[in-house]
Amino acid sequence: MRWRVHGERGVYESEWMSMRLADVELPDGVRFEHHVVRFPRAASGTVAHDPDRGLLLLWRHRFITDTWGWEIPAGGIDDGETPEDAAARETLEETGWRPGPLTLMTSYHPSNGATDQTFHLFRADGATYVGDPHHPYEAERVEWVPVEDVRQLVRKKQVQDGLSLTALLWFLAFVA
Repeated sequence: MRWRVHGERGVYESEWMSMRLADVELPDGVRFEHHVVRFPRAASGTVAHDPDRGLLLLWRHRFITDTWGWEIPAGGIDDGETPEDAAARETLEETGWRPGPLTLMTSYHPSNGATDQTFHLFRADGATYVGDPHHPYEAERVEWVPVEDVRQLVRKKQVQDGLSLTALLWFLAFVA
């Protein structure tokens, strides 16, 4: 069953997102307004893997949920960038490590009942240390974590965000 969309109107706009109200109609004729969050940019993330060191992760605080957790390097895709270019740039900026060859693992919509946000997840074979992260406020620390330890971090709920959790579980299920 496909819902019919009669239009949308804006409620809030910024360079990061827009809140919209969509006028939708169900197949049975019921019509109502549905909240939609639109994101003008997709995002990319990288699971950098080194057979000897493990996975490259960031330990960081997120003020919105007031939580600490391990995350993969990730961020928005800039105008003119490919998802792969953004994954490489974000890894270097956030960790100080230039990722090795990147391979797309998957792309997905994390909450497609409410947003049009798209995440692209890459795997990097290795990484080369370049220097300190460009933005030291991105993370409390950056570490290579052994793969088996990452499994424990997931079990202990120390990976809090959906993008990182999806990327790490995808890597553990299909790559490692």
